[in-house]
Amino acid sequence: MNAINKLFSKSKDLIFTKFGPNPAKMLIVTGVLGWALSSAAQVVAILVNDKIPKEQKMFLVPQEICDGAINVASFFIVTSAIKRFASKLVSTGKLANVNIRKFLNKNPLIDNAGNKVIVGKNLNIENLPDYHLIKDDYKKFKNGIDVVGMTVGSILSCNIITPLLRNKLAAKRQQTYIAKNTTYKVPRISMDDYRNISAAKFGGLKI
Repeated sequence: MNAINKLFSKSKDLIFTKFGPNPAKMLIVTGVLGWALSSAAQVVAILVNDKIPKEQKMFLVPQEICDGAINVASFFIVTSAIKRFASKLVSTGKLANVNIRKFLNKNPLIDNAGNKVIVGKNLNIENLPDYHLIKDDYKKFKNGIDVVGMTVGSILSCNIITPLLRNKLAAKRQQTYIAKNTTYKVPRISMDDYRNISAAKFGGLKI
């Protein structure tokens, strides 16, 4: 028990040390882990359920694995992209609070290399010589915007993009499964069609 507690404590310290300065990134990582563990639990539940026939398990397990991969990939890609976009808005000065805006207006926009920069174009606030004057306020604001961007991405991924992808792929898998497991049936024909086929084959009936 002590070993488990120590492992949990070390894992917790590692997470906070690595992702503490960037809470949005921590939320993305924990979200991906949550989706992956949830999918794994679903697969195990299907495998150990004796009430589910083996034939259905052969269909359900790959389906659940595929759905889990879609969940993880969609969540990570969408949330990361929107978070980067939101972060870029802040670092270029396009999105700023009152204190950051005052800082940009008071300080000449020259980077550490002595190059003139323009807000919204080649500006990176973190590269300004006097960045230390606004660092704390900037970090708090940027982290907050990152979390908002991550939240928006999560909503889009979980409620719109992922369900659409899963439904589309599930429909295709179901059609393939039905096609493989349906025995061939001779199509029924009408009496007129039967007479026509017989006449063509035997030359018609003679009385």
